[in-house]
Amino acid sequence: MFDNLRDGLRSALKKIVGASDINEELIDSLCKDVQRALLQSDVNVRLVLTITKNLKERAMKEQPPKGLSRKDHIVTILYGELAKMLGYSGEVITTIDKTREDDTGATEFFKPGRQNVVLMLGIQGSGKTTVTAKLARWLTKHGYRTGVVGADTWRPGALTQLKMNCSKINVEVYGEEDSKDAVGIAKHGLEHFKPQNLDVVIIDTAGRHKEEAGLLQEMSEMYKAATPDLVLLVIDGTIGQQAFSQAQAFHQAAPVGGIIITKLDGTAKGGGALAASAATGAKVMFIGTGERIDDLEQFSPTRFVGRLLGMGDIKALLEMARGLEVQADENQAKRLLSGKMTIEDFYAQMEQVSKLGFRNVIDNLPGLSGMVKEDQLDAMQERMEKWRYIIQSMTNEEKKDPDAINESRRKRIARGSGMPEGEIKHMIQQYNNSKAMMKQSKGRQMQGLLRRFGIG
Repeated sequence: MFDNLRDGLRSALKKIVGASDINEELIDSLCKDVQRALLQSDVNVRLVLTITKNLKERAMKEQPPKGLSRKDHIVTILYGELAKMLGYSGEVITTIDKTREDDTGATEFFKPGRQNVVLMLGIQGSGKTTVTAKLARWLTKHGYRTGVVGADTWRPGALTQLKMNCSKINVEVYGEEDSKDAVGIAKHGLEHFKPQNLDVVIIDTAGRHKEEAGLLQEMSEMYKAATPDLVLLVIDGTIGQQAFSQAQAFHQAAPVGGIIITKLDGTAKGGGALAASAATGAKVMFIGTGERIDDLEQFSPTRFVGRLLGMGDIKALLEMARGLEVQADENQAKRLLSGKMTIEDFYAQMEQVSKLGFRNVIDNLPGLSGMVKEDQLDAMQERMEKWRYIIQSMTNEEKKDPDAINESRRKRIARGSGMPEGEIKHMIQQYNNSKAMMKQSKGRQMQGLLRRFGIG
């Protein structure tokens, strides 16, 4: 799904991750790559320009939060702008103190202790009847007792198809084979299910077109009769940017509370459909990712963008950074910022990473998630353990001033730690490199943390 968009965005990020310096020219190049990737996925031109304009302005002006390098901060900006394009209204960085992001989807609309009514709308051929069964399946899997009303009186075989699909998941369907009164069927269906004390009743309706005034009028009447708790609009993902005008027309006839995008498993226009739908103000709640009845996925803008970018969880990264900030004492912070880091500070940083879990730090760093192989991680962990033993075998004087370590001291440290003298030389060299880098960068950066252990 969205292979071209994913590849384009990841290629753009590689420029940032691999750059030795962040400057305006590099950010301009990133913006152009992002524009190309989004336009190829049929995202609206104005929306693309807005995203990249915000990306450039924020990347040039904003200061990274404590614990993040400028590179990582630019990645989080791109992450946030893309999530906003897809309907996410929260703040990616300021949600760090929340237990979860405000990305919950459809379940927030269903109130316990009553029969919630969901009205399904959509254009002809959007796959609405199939999605109705998929939604019933999703709800039952999440513990909701569900019933379905088949009120599509226009398409021959619609009720039969609905009953056949729902029979596979043990969900009852109410319908009237010979009736053409869709509004009446909806009313009767709600009355039929009322004694069963169901949690959710889904009403499937006839496929409509934004130009068909008669069907839109019927939809308005059904909305008034059923008084639904949630109106879901089903949109075919292959139509791309046209999703915007469709969603607007339906929204005027019946207030759309959420959108389901279908047929995203092999279309280049999926990005356009997602972006256009979100632009209406209605939340994209589900996406259809295949033909099976289980191929309906609750949509989360932040998780979706994370998958596109091949990133770990941004919030987890920020929480780790915040943890490092809290644990670092003020004197150590001053030494790090001034480039006067001691071996003891070097050791303290390793201890902090060890507490967080070395593998977790790598997996949650944007640009590195999934890129470091298992054997490389094991080698990094092994080297860190060796350095810990070396530092523990040093005297306080040697920890404060590694330049005092001469050949005889090195032999003593090697005997005490059980490590070869060459490993001690390598660790001190990495310490000196890290010290110089910290002085130059003027900050406690996550990528700097990696470099302290000889990575990158």
